Amino acid sequence: MRFEIYCDESQPDVFWSRSPKRARFLMIGSLWLPADLRAEVKDAINSLKTEYGFAREIKWHHVSSGHQEFYRGLVDLFLRFDSSLRFRCIAVEGDKVDMARYHESDAELGFYKFYYHLLKNWIEDFSEYRVFCDEKTNRAGGRLRTLRRCLACANLSSNVEFVQALPSHDVVLLQMVDFLLGMASARLNDAVQAGGAKDKVARHLEKALGMRLAHTPRNERKFNIFQIRLNGGW
Repeated sequence: MRFEIYCDESQPDVFWSRSPKRARFLMIGSLWLPADLRAEVKDAINSLKTEYGFAREIKWHHVSSGHQEFYRGLVDLFLRFDSSLRFRCIAVEGDKVDMARYHESDAELGFYKFYYHLLKNWIEDFSEYRVFCDEKTNRAGGRLRTLRRCLACANLSSNVEFVQALPSHDVVLLQMVDFLLGMASARLNDAVQAGGAKDKVARHLEKALGMRLAHTPRNERKFNIFQIRLNGGW
């Protein structure tokens, strides 16, 4: 079976900023779906935008009281596809990452190592994968090629066809990742104002899932939050 994976990150400055106001967790998120479902999901998102007269790029940052109902509808859309549309993110506690010892004092290298950990355990045998990342500027070239090669070597009976960067403003599925990841990141980083529009949208998802957005069990398949323990274990 062929799958597509759409990825984005939140709070990347956790790895290189020394500001006392920086977030606690860097997070990388991924949306997984069968390739033959892509057009249906995109059409559903675009129809929802038309229904609510929403002309902006979908982003967690854009959730407001004026657009709250649209974003609640986006949560319902994600849920409506059941296990065919799945989300997984990794949360990395920046203060506990030893860049010098494990990542050659290279924050960008460390970032892509955690990208690898996000993806590798959900890649299944005898399946094909195309991975699409939000476009970003890397200091070192070839990061995505290296990521693809490492994923391929870790999953020898599957086929990771490519890892490709795309501009998120043109790709609604990347925008969907930004929205879903934003909710998880806001909860883990305690960045949601109680009673505000973002809190209400996040609560709408939490009520439907029957859980708070926090570290989930390994076998959670719909909305998986992997808070990595850097000393091993889940």
